[in-house]
Amino acid sequence: MPYYNKKTQKPDSGGDALRESAETSLIVGRNPVIEALKAGKSLNTVYVSGEGGSLGLICRLAKEKGIVVKQVTDKKLSEMCSGASHQGVAASGACAEYVTVEDILAVSEKKGTKPFIIICDEIEDPHNLGAIIRTAEAAGADGIIIPKRRSAALNDTVFKTSAGAASWLPAARVANIPAAIDVLKENGVWIYGTDASGDDYTKADMTGAVGLVIGSEGFGMGRLVREKCDFLLKLPMYGKITSLNASVAAGIFMYETVRQRNGRG
Repeated sequence: MPYYNKKTQKPDSGGDALRESAETSLIVGRNPVIEALKAGKSLNTVYVSGEGGSLGLICRLAKEKGIVVKQVTDKKLSEMCSGASHQGVAASGACAEYVTVEDILAVSEKKGTKPFIIICDEIEDPHNLGAIIRTAEAAGADGIIIPKRRSAALNDTVFKTSAGAASWLPAARVANIPAAIDVLKENGVWIYGTDASGDDYTKADMTGAVGLVIGSEGFGMGRLVREKCDFLLKLPMYGKITSLNASVAAGIFMYETVRQRNGRG
C-alpha cells in the first residue's frame, strides 16, 4: 500500500510520443521564463503581451542573450498557451535538457558534498513532478532521476509548477531505474525507498550519500526498485487519512535529510 493519496493518480495520457512533443512546447509564466533565462536554457523566442515590471526584466534578459522578443496580443498568447495562465509571457524552445546519472554525481563532487539525489519511480502527474522538483532544488538536492516510460517528462506544466526550479535542477531521464540505482550504488550512494511497510523515517541515518526514491502516485515503488533499496522509510500516520500526496511526502523526506545533514536534533 502506498504512503500517499491514490486519488492523485493520473492515467497515461497518450504515451511517450505525446510526452516527447510536450518537451518542445512553451515555457509559460513570468517566473518560469525568468529562471529559464537566468539558467541559460536554450530558448528561441520570447513572446510578450504587455510591458513594464517583470515583463521588462524578461525582455532585457532575453535581448542580452540574443533571444528574439516578439510582442503579441493577449488573445494570441492565450491561444498559443492553450488557455493556460501565461501572465503575459511565454518562451519557445526545448523545455527539457536532460543530463546523465554521472553528470548528477559530478555535481556533489564539484561541491565537495555527499550526493543527495531524488529518484522518481513513475510519477505520472506533471504537477506532482513539478512540485517535487521545486522542493528538491530548494533543499539542495544534486539532481533528479526519472524513467522514460510511465512518467511525466519535463514539459511546460512541470516547469510552471516548479516555479522555475526545473531550470536549475539537473534531471536524468533513464530507460531503467533499477540500472540507474546500480550506478548510484557503485558510487557509494545508499538508496532509501519510501514505503508504508518501512521504518519510521526519523530513525534512519541520512547523513551520508542519499538516493531517495519516491514511488508512483497510486502504487508506490515497483518491485524491482523496492528490492534495490538499502532502507525503507515511512511517515507515521495518526489521522483517519492514512496517505499523503506524493510531492508532500517527498518534501518531508527531503527536509529530514537536510535536517540531519545540518546536525540538528
